[in-house]
Amino acid sequence: MGRAVCAAVDADADLALVAAVDRHADGPPPCDGVALSTELHAFADAECEVVVDFTVAEAARDVLPWLGMHGIHAVVGTTGFTDEDFDLFESTFGDRGREGGGPNCLIAPNFAISAVLMMRFAEMAAPWFDTAEVIELHHTRKVDAPSGTAITTIERMAAARDTDFDADPTEVEVYAGSRGGVGPRNIRAHSIRMHGMVAHQEVILGAVGQTITIRQDSYDRSSFMPGVVLACKQIAEHPGLTRSLDPFLDRT
Repeated sequence: MGRAVCAAVDADADLALVAAVDRHADGPPPCDGVALSTELHAFADAECEVVVDFTVAEAARDVLPWLGMHGIHAVVGTTGFTDEDFDLFESTFGDRGREGGGPNCLIAPNFAISAVLMMRFAEMAAPWFDTAEVIELHHTRKVDAPSGTAITTIERMAAARDTDFDADPTEVEVYAGSRGGVGPRNIRAHSIRMHGMVAHQEVILGAVGQTITIRQDSYDRSSFMPGVVLACKQIAEHPGLTRSLDPFLDRT
C-alpha cells in the first residue's frame, strides 16, 4: 500500500513525492530521486507539507503526534485506533488557534470513493428499514475484525436512527458465532477472510416485503489512490481532526 501511495503521489501533476519512510527500509526506492529512510526526520528535512500514513496503529501512535509537533498535515489510512487515541489526535491537531491554522489530520477507514459513497447510502437507508446486517470480506493478511469500514458504517447507520433495529429472532445457533457480532442498534457484523479477496462490503437492510443491498468492491489497491490524492490536495482546507473522507467529497 505504501508503494502504491508513493506511485500515485509521484504521478500526480499537482503533487510532489519528496520523502518516504519505512522503519525496515529493506526495499528499493519508491521512485527516482527519493531515498527510502528509516527516520521520521526525513519528512522535516524534506519540508513535507503532508504525510500519508498507511502503517499499523502501534506505529501511527508515534508518527501522528510527531507530525503534529512539526506542523505537518497527516492523511491516515491506518485503522485499529482506540477512543484514547482519537482524544490524543484531537488534542494534537485540534488547535485551530495556531498561526496559519496549525496542521490538520484526516483519519479515514477507507479511501475508495465507492466505499465512502456506500457508507453514505447505508446511512441514508438506515431509518427506513426494520433489520440490517453488514458483511465485510477481506484478504487473509488483515488482522482486525470487523474492518474499520464496517465499524464506521454501522456507527453511522446507528446514529441515523432513533430506535434499534429488530432483535435477532434466532433461537438455536448450531455453530457459535454464526450469527456474527452485534453492534449498536442491533446491527450485526460478519467478517470473512479469504484468499483472492482485497476489500469488499455488503450492507443488507430489510423491511416487510422488501430488501436493499448496497455493495462495494475494491479489486485492487489502485481503488484507494484517487481518495488519497484528493485528501492530500484538500487536507489544508479541513481544520483539525476529520474522521472520514466524506466531507472531502462535498462540492459547493
